[in-house]
Amino acid sequence: MTGTLNPQTLPDNDNIPGNHYAYCVRLDGRLFMQTGRMIAYYPAHGSGIRFEPLTAASGAGFVASRFSAPLYTRDWVVATGAGHLLLGDRGYDINSYDLTDGNLTLRAANLLAFDASLELKQSIVPGFLTLIGTGKFLASSSGPVIFAEPPIRVDPQALVGWADCPSPSHHFDAGWMTGFLGAAAGVLGTTSGEERQFDFTGAGTVLLQSSEHSVDDPHLVRQIESQVNTLGAGPLAHLQQVIQSQLAQRRQ
Repeated sequence: MTGTLNPQTLPDNDNIPGNHYAYCVRLDGRLFMQTGRMIAYYPAHGSGIRFEPLTAASGAGFVASRFSAPLYTRDWVVATGAGHLLLGDRGYDINSYDLTDGNLTLRAANLLAFDASLELKQSIVPGFLTLIGTGKFLASSSGPVIFAEPPIRVDPQALVGWADCPSPSHHFDAGWMTGFLGAAAGVLGTTSGEERQFDFTGAGTVLLQSSEHSVDDPHLVRQIESQVNTLGAGPLAHLQQVIQSQLAQRRQ
């Protein structure tokens, strides 16, 4: 990019020219935004733009009606006001998408921001969130996004989300299943996309990133933690064994 940014040259709701890692939102009202994604904003003084945690937002009733994902509330804010808001996400590509009476489920770590006209719910698939309604949202990806029609099987690391189609099921490679059964369902080892995939059927659209390097997801651990208290001593001991095995593999 040539030149220096200023409020007169900033784009309205588009990537910074020549930079697909940064996006400029022309804010006029409210925007839900994941914490840690704002890199700068104009105007810097006066009424401008303010950021409120969801747990302390002045419009608590409004927030509760639009944001129904309790495990994620501490990681989101409401940006309110008028001005230009610049967003980035650790050097990943950023794109905007439009929903029209849509139903789209997205990996939580990839969702950066969404219009207050949309409603967000916590998906039954761990680590994913669902947007419903009409409006615009921003998402990041490791490389450009590819749109595909079902039926399709997808590497879990490459999956960004899916729209207007049923939630996926797991598909395991027959060779891996044979080894798994032969080991009498012992401790699970690390699997790649060649061994385990998400299987999509029916109508709709699947969003893929052009890389198997998934965006880091700190929320998934929190979602797993929320289920631990439902386990007995036996399952907890088995889970501990699985974790220890995984840590040992990653330290090699």
